Amino acid sequence: MNLVIFGLGFTAQGFVRHSGGHFEQIFATVRTEEKAKILSKGKVRVGVFNPDLADPEIEIALRDADAVLVSISPDEAGDPVLRRFQHAIETSPRLRWIGYLSTIGVYGDADGGWVDESVPPRPSHARTHRRVEVEQEWLALGKRSGKATQIFRLAGIYGPGRNPILNLEQRAQRVIKKGQVFNRIHVDDIAQVLMASIEKPRNGAIYNVSDNEPAPPQDVLLYAAQLVGREPPPEVPFEKAVMSEMARSFYADNKRVSNRLIREELGVVLRYPTYREGVGALAGKVQ
Repeated sequence: MNLVIFGLGFTAQGFVRHSGGHFEQIFATVRTEEKAKILSKGKVRVGVFNPDLADPEIEIALRDADAVLVSISPDEAGDPVLRRFQHAIETSPRLRWIGYLSTIGVYGDADGGWVDESVPPRPSHARTHRRVEVEQEWLALGKRSGKATQIFRLAGIYGPGRNPILNLEQRAQRVIKKGQVFNRIHVDDIAQVLMASIEKPRNGAIYNVSDNEPAPPQDVLLYAAQLVGREPPPEVPFEKAVMSEMARSFYADNKRVSNRLIREELGVVLRYPTYREGVGALAGKVQ
């Protein structure tokens, strides 16, 4: 089985690390030649895809692909993969699985309530509006072509190299906003979900990929500090917290995300069902 990945970033690299043994060949894209040289190793060949350049090998790899994973965010004009490679993907003779990585941000704000895949998206930001539009374009491609196309709405991603323990070293704040919770998902569990879907494709499927326990962000940082024996970061009211506009926008949406479908339909048993197991493993502890 051959895999093409658009966007070999943190999540896609985790998928290759966790599930790469299932594939005979993997071709992936990054934005720069420098990064392509760094990430090309073993069975993984990496080419460049950006607004100004598309490696000719991408078309060749798509012709031989059995699975395509799209992990590139939309730009202001939509999905760059669809703009450049829609025809090649639709006509790929062996292709039987397409996975598009989206975000639970498409649900918008639920005032702390639960949402599942039956809840219509209500995006509250321009970037999540674009996500919803691109999701629909990918699902339409799957319907037209008959190639099983799945949407994966990811919660906050963490894992080796991106996690609350490292945030402590960067002098993170414990931002307090009453009633605020977030779902998270370990990068290895995302890989589990993707592989389970490849083994059991369903055209038009949408899956929430999140852990079992939405939790306040300050609790996660406190837990991480306790695990590694550090003084916890100071508590800062949300109104006084210094953060980027992007980070602040995440606090505008408050919801609890159900992952029932990945458990019941795909049979996924999360390795890290809550932040405690995930952060504990990253701290070198068994929780």
